[in-house]
Amino acid sequence: MLDIKFILSNEAKVRDSIKNKNVDLNLDDLIKLYEQIKSKRQIIEDLRAKSNRHSKRIQECNPSEREILVEEGKMLKKDISNAEKRLRSIHKSFEELMLKVPNLYAADVPIGKDDTQNVVIKKYLEPTKFDFKPLNHIEIGQKLGILDFDLGTKVAGRKFYFWKGKGVILDLALTRFAIDIAQRNGYLPLITPDIAKDAIILGSGFTPRGPETQIYSIEGMDISLIGTAEIAVGGMLSDTLLDHTDLPNKYVAFSHCFRTEAGSHGRESRGLYRVHQFGKVELYQFVEPKDSENALEEILSLEEDIYQQLQLPYQIVNTCTGDLGAPAFKKYDIEAWMPCKGDEGGYGEITSVSNCTDFQSRRLKIRYKNPNTKKNEFVHTLNGTAIALSRASLVLLENFQTENGKVIIPEALRPYTGFDMI
Repeated sequence: MLDIKFILSNEAKVRDSIKNKNVDLNLDDLIKLYEQIKSKRQIIEDLRAKSNRHSKRIQECNPSEREILVEEGKMLKKDISNAEKRLRSIHKSFEELMLKVPNLYAADVPIGKDDTQNVVIKKYLEPTKFDFKPLNHIEIGQKLGILDFDLGTKVAGRKFYFWKGKGVILDLALTRFAIDIAQRNGYLPLITPDIAKDAIILGSGFTPRGPETQIYSIEGMDISLIGTAEIAVGGMLSDTLLDHTDLPNKYVAFSHCFRTEAGSHGRESRGLYRVHQFGKVELYQFVEPKDSENALEEILSLEEDIYQQLQLPYQIVNTCTGDLGAPAFKKYDIEAWMPCKGDEGGYGEITSVSNCTDFQSRRLKIRYKNPNTKKNEFVHTLNGTAIALSRASLVLLENFQTENGKVIIPEALRPYTGFDMI
């Protein structure tokens, strides 16, 4: 969330962000509501002042005037009550629109409508080539008896699955592998709840309910299943005042993630690429505002370390405005080579890292004591994916398959699996 005073002082930039992030919001409506709020508050203040003067008159009046003045006082209180009701109604509409205002974006973020206009800034390794016709990860999983979508559908519906046998060990190995790398880089491990209050989800910049939500809500309760541990970690420090000596505050968090994936259809989203439930290891930092640009690059470097150790071909993209999302000021995606994506293979997103500046912390009320200004100021928050287990498994199975149908385990992962081939 942006501060309304900031919005009014930077109206052109905010309008630009709304336009280029493809947000459905008329900023004029928001500004009109804010002006109405100021006007109503002034009216209420004037009525209260008048009521206070009137109360003093009642205390000082002649007995013959008292009854009339008391009735006039009751009318004033009724006018105040009605004005407060109108103010609450206007303020509710104002807050709903404020939650739609997106964060600004960095000067070097490309302008674009969707992910097709993201800009590639780095490549690592050449795409994997085979001298045989490669199988996709669904075929590999079925052939090796480690991945079963039919059983998942039987138990829970489409886009659910079972890991079996060595597939389970692979999933757990990737989890511990990513956590260990993050821990060596100063991140405190967490296992978070898989549900969160709707207020925390909203504060993190996600929509817990409504036609556009990707989140599973629990009926009759103000809680929902989380789509990422980012929500839980941010919520963990909501309404908290941090000392600057506590910053940067770094966490690596495991959670299960649940997403409706509404509207996700077609060949590009088959198998493990888009599923309703998966495990994920998330990186999260709370930092002083002056440090958030460097923190973004640091998290990206850590993510690269993970995928370079796994020897997976990938490219990094600078995410364009239309694919940036409301909370992010700047975001990088790592896209791994997927040999069976489309007809000839292609890159697909496996991680992202975002600098959300104070967009989330303002909503969640996460501050720190600035030693220079001596004021309580909002921290900057950053989040990134260490491992999304479904997609990481997909690229491992497809890139390291052999002609005889086996899958080679990357050397860095073998101490965690206990075997070098599936």
